[in-house]
Amino acid sequence: IESMLSNGNVIDHATKGHNIAVVLKETPFYSEMGGQIGDSGRILSTQGVLHVSDTQAPMSGITVHICEVIEGSVSIGDAVEAQVDVKRREDTARNHTATHLLHASLREILGSHVRQNGSLVTPDRLRFDFTHIGPLSERDIMDVQRLTNEKIRENMRVSSQETTYRQALSAGALAFFGDRYGDQVRIVEVANGSQFSLEICGGTHVHRTGNIGYCLITMETGIGSGLRRLEA
Repeated sequence: IESMLSNGNVIDHATKGHNIAVVLKETPFYSEMGGQIGDSGRILSTQGVLHVSDTQAPMSGITVHICEVIEGSVSIGDAVEAQVDVKRREDTARNHTATHLLHASLREILGSHVRQNGSLVTPDRLRFDFTHIGPLSERDIMDVQRLTNEKIRENMRVSSQETTYRQALSAGALAFFGDRYGDQVRIVEVANGSQFSLEICGGTHVHRTGNIGYCLITMETGIGSGLRRLEA
């Protein structure tokens, strides 16, 4: 443990029942970013156990674990084991990869003017905002859902690589509207011989689209001028 805070104050020690924010020297936890919620799980030491309810990144390079001490005590300098809630992580990854498939399907069905304009990815659902001039017809919604599930059944490979922002754009990768990117970015590709989706994204994803299972669109509505929202 590198540092701990309680109510905004730096502390050296915390005992059972205390709510604290913890920074580790290194961590497997994914912090909330790009619409995907942060990981939860546990942090264990020989003296205590922390329940991690959320993970945040208040600034680049800093990961903060929002915790409650549920057993014993913890102190600065403790050697710990960080355990991500794997089921929650995997469920979230399924929904995140599904947003990429929905984005690509919307562009194929409605046209290349469609661009992501916000998203929310949780373990139990996804929300996807995009640019489009009017409501989707029932046929449009069913066509988008059908194409997305075709790509799930194809069990397409999902891969990622690091590259420069300029090279990513040159390769045709879609960038998230409103996000600021550094010189180095991560691109996520969904392909099976031919490419279906290529986006700049730092989130967690499945390795094959078949891991998603099925994508059901539950709502489509307008949220502003030229902006639509899907929930699935």
